[in-house]
Parts: sequence; structure tokens; C-alpha cells
Amino acid sequence: MINRLSFITGIKSTKLNSLEINFLKKYQPWGIILFSRNLQNFNQIKDLTNHIKKIFKDKNYPILIDQECGRVNRLNKLISLDNLTSEYFGKLFTQDKKQFNIFYKLFIDQISHVLAKLGININTLPVLDLRYKGCSNVIGNRSFSKNPRIVSEIGNLCIKNFTKNSIGTIIKHIPGHGLAKVDSHLFTPTINKSISYLKKNDFKAFKYKNSFFAMTAHVIFSKIDPLNTVTHSKKMITIIRDHIKFKNLLISDDLSMKSLKYSTRNNTIKAFKAGCDLVLHCNGNLKEMNIVAENTPKVNSFIIKKTSEFYKILS
Repeated sequence: MINRLSFITGIKSTKLNSLEINFLKKYQPWGIILFSRNLQNFNQIKDLTNHIKKIFKDKNYPILIDQECGRVNRLNKLISLDNLTSEYFGKLFTQDKKQFNIFYKLFIDQISHVLAKLGININTLPVLDLRYKGCSNVIGNRSFSKNPRIVSEIGNLCIKNFTKNSIGTIIKHIPGHGLAKVDSHLFTPTINKSISYLKKNDFKAFKYKNSFFAMTAHVIFSKIDPLNTVTHSKKMITIIRDHIKFKNLLISDDLSMKSLKYSTRNNTIKAFKAGCDLVLHCNGNLKEMNIVAENTPKVNSFIIKKTSEFYKILS
């Protein structure tokens, strides 16, 4: 662990090529994230995760996936869960709490079982962004509700049940992407609400969460820091730590998203300077991966401590 670097990387295809194997051995990233392009069928995925773990000689090596379900379903070649959106569960929560508790636990248990069998141990959920009319549909039905209390309560259940099932969670997109009018994959969103409004609403949904990991929003909150997205903002990360009280590992959203306007090198350096513990790079472009790796520090004592706490839940 002490020789690993503080970044998470994507890979290009359904198996590691020789250049990627050399890259992983040389730079020792903290974790790997898998996307639909990497996931073909059960045996192929299991072979891939086993190969990754063998390279690092670590049965607990962090392997991530975005398996929210609904439209964010990276395992779409294996399972179809189009109707099981966060919006669906949010409505069920308000309509029939008893039924919600049964269905939501069943949903989490089934997803956890599949991920564990595939060798994946971190799921990038729950989405704790609020649902706002007239805002970018990049969140949309990925949100449980417009009500921060409901979002917070379901988020707590999600984190608790996945953790019980030996799957780590990543709350996102801290401290809130819901008000964004544009998709941060493509543009830089700017949110103009006052800090008092944000503390009562968007930030509230993220408070006191016991998730091992959180992912930053590539969003500018202009009343707090008009120049930098959360990922690059010391001011915003101070709020995440001191007001929202997130005490575990803070991961940047994907550094290759268009919301970040600097070079790959500067996007990486600025994220660490702002206070991100780990950075995420997803697209599998080896040239960019090398730049991220070359500008990433080794894991520090805080990352090692928190990673070992995460490892303790893994069966």
C-alpha cells in the first residue's frame, strides 16, 4: 500500500493490454474503475478483476463501478434495471415506507451479491444531489427527491446496507450538483445560490454521512468561490470538511470531464492542492493516464489509515 499513488484510473477494454500492465506495475494506482466498455460477460469480468488483484497481490484491491441502476447501469450487458431509478425509490419512500424498506434492501442485497461475485468492492452511490425542476437532466431521476431530509435518510440506508454487504460506497456529487443548469461532463456549471440557502438544502443532504468515500462536484458555487469548481477549491473543500463534516477519503470526479478547463497536468495538481485525497481519471487514454500518474503523490498516512478501515469491511 505505501508505494501506491493517490489516483484511480480507468482502462481501455475488456482485458488489460501489455502497456496497461506495465503502467499499473510502474505507477501502482490506488484503485481502478470499470465502465461498460470493460464489461462483457460474467466470466470475462471475473477474469479481469482477478488479473488486476493478482498484479497488486491484493485480494482487497479497490475496484470501482458506477452501478446506480436506472440509466447509470454499467452492467447493462448482464442485468436490466431500467425502472429501478433513485426517483422510483424516493417516491416509494414517501408513499409506503414499509414496502420501501423491503424493496430497497432487496435491491441493495442483489446488487451487492452480483458485485461481490464479480470481484468489485466499491459502488459509486448514493447520488445525494437534490432534484430541481429546470436544471440539467444529468442528475434528473438519479436523485431520490427535492427534499434534503428524504435524500439524506435514503442515503444513510444505502451506505449502511452496502457496507453490511462488504461493498464500499462513494457519496456524490459533494456538496451538491442538483442546481447545475448544464452537464459538467460537457460544460462548467455555475450555481449562484447564497451559502445560507445551500446549507439548508443541497449541503444538508450530504451532512454526517458515514461513507468511506465521497466524490466532488465539478461545479462552481459563485457566492463562495467564483473562480474554481469544488474539485479545485480550497474554500469548498473546507466547507465539505468543516460544515458537512465529511471525514473520510475525498475523490475528485473524473479529471477528463470538460468542466475542468486546465490541462490534464494542471487539473491533477490543482485537485490535490485544493484538498482532494485521491483523483479519478476514467477515459483509459494511456497518454493522459501517464500525465496524471506523474503528477500524483504517493498515498499518505491518512489515505493508508482510511483504506485499511475500508478493507476491514471486506469479506
